[in-house]
Amino acid sequence: MIVVYTPAGGEPEHYDASTLRVSEASIVQRTVDMKWQEILEGLERDDLDAMRGVVWVLKKRSQPSLRFGEFDPGITEMTTRMDNREVTAWVDNALAAVGADSELTMEDIGKILLDRLPTVAVDPDFARELVLARTQGPKDQQPEQQQDGPGTPDPGPTPTSSTPETPTSDSSPTSSTSLPETSTT
Repeated sequence: MIVVYTPAGGEPEHYDASTLRVSEASIVQRTVDMKWQEILEGLERDDLDAMRGVVWVLKKRSQPSLRFGEFDPGITEMTTRMDNREVTAWVDNALAAVGADSELTMEDIGKILLDRLPTVAVDPDFARELVLARTQGPKDQQPEQQQDGPGTPDPGPTPTSSTPETPTSDSSPTSSTSLPETSTT
């Protein structure tokens, strides 16, 4: 989960909660009086204490003397977004949950996911492209080529050669060109 902190009049700053060390997570837990699992759930709900604690501890990496009381962002200055790994997991889980028994089509699922997912993703374009790739059928795609087998025509020379390649080279003898070895016993 990424906490996006946009100070008043400033540029958005991204803080990845998954980069916290155990010692830092412990500091966040003690400071905001929440267990780690509660903090993670809080990040999913834009809990102000959870977001503030994560951003504060990550800011302390570059500003070691920063006190929790000194970092007091406005309530609209922080929000959370899913990183690309989380977006992928979310899409995969949603598609698996729907399954084949659903009355929804892949197009319906795609519309539902596209309605909300890009707005909660740190990279909305990635989220859109992923949903489209996973939910759209193979339109405008060439039919798959048949595998080689009986009755499959020989495609002939490759585009970069004018004749089919010979299966052996002059330096690797085959059974028809090599002489039998003589026995030394």
